[in-house]
Amino acid sequence: MTVDDDRRFCAEMLPKVSRTFAACIRLLPPKVENAVLIAYLLCRIADTIEDTADLPVADKERLLAHFRTCLDDGGPDAGPLTSAFAAERTPDEQLTARADITLREFRRLDAGQRQAIRPWVQEMCDGMAEFARIHARARPDHLEALASIDELDRYCYYVAGTVGHLLTELFRLHHPRLTRRHYDRLKALSTSFGLGLQLTNIIKDVADDRQRGWSFVPRQLCHLAGTTPEALLAPEASRQSALVMQLLIAKAKQHLRDALDYCCALPRSAYRLRLFCLTPLFFAVRTLHKAERDPRLLDPGHKVKITRGEVYRILCTTYVLAPNNHLVRAYCRQLAGKKR
Repeated sequence: MTVDDDRRFCAEMLPKVSRTFAACIRLLPPKVENAVLIAYLLCRIADTIEDTADLPVADKERLLAHFRTCLDDGGPDAGPLTSAFAAERTPDEQLTARADITLREFRRLDAGQRQAIRPWVQEMCDGMAEFARIHARARPDHLEALASIDELDRYCYYVAGTVGHLLTELFRLHHPRLTRRHYDRLKALSTSFGLGLQLTNIIKDVADDRQRGWSFVPRQLCHLAGTTPEALLAPEASRQSALVMQLLIAKAKQHLRDALDYCCALPRSAYRLRLFCLTPLFFAVRTLHKAERDPRLLDPGHKVKITRGEVYRILCTTYVLAPNNHLVRAYCRQLAGKKR
């Protein structure tokens, strides 16, 4: 394949594996857009290895360890991934089976961009190998849940907090007005930027995950409310379940407040970086507000989501107010259902 073929493949795969991210990434300046595209696909490959249900846990650990070494300068090719995902049953599996294409594009990035991406994707691989062992015990007839709040934090860090740090490093390379003061502030908030978005996804998907035999809601949190993960969807435990979700929503809100501070810490001249970060933040804030007010949040047949009209209004509004921190904060309060 030629360089153009490789780039075309990566560009075409992105909307197949995530339409939402494909829409957001176009908000970035071209140079950083390409680096973020490649970084996202690398993360998606790691996630696919961990999330493939019929792959034995030993194979997941082996493939994640191999993929991690592929990211090193002079690292091996992705042959074992090609073999493991040769069936290419889904777009994610197609991406993973052809991981060498994304890796070639990664190696074409400049050294600074590779160094900004590599350690965070490798840390993600390490974390996913750890949690693959836990996920392997989940079955539809046997619920497997995270044990503690600390374990939830660690999981969210590996799958999303690392991405926050990766983006911060790429932003620092790209924007000349991102000073040491800006960087230090962003670095301190990078984990929360990722965790706020991830926890919102976990909250809206609690019922779906339960159907698959898995609970990201920790046993420790359920015990604080006088219930268990097994009883979370039971009508007779609705009062205790509501308390569990309130505690989880409060945790997500704190991280989203930090994520808002992250966005506001970006230089005002970094308009397109702000657009890229604010858009998913605003989506998450609105989704969490709807989840908090939805009596059917824990109904497996119901999906909490924002409407297309809300998506369009958020996009249009963000374009206008992104450079102004006062307006950004006011709009975030509005999306969260606060009058002032």
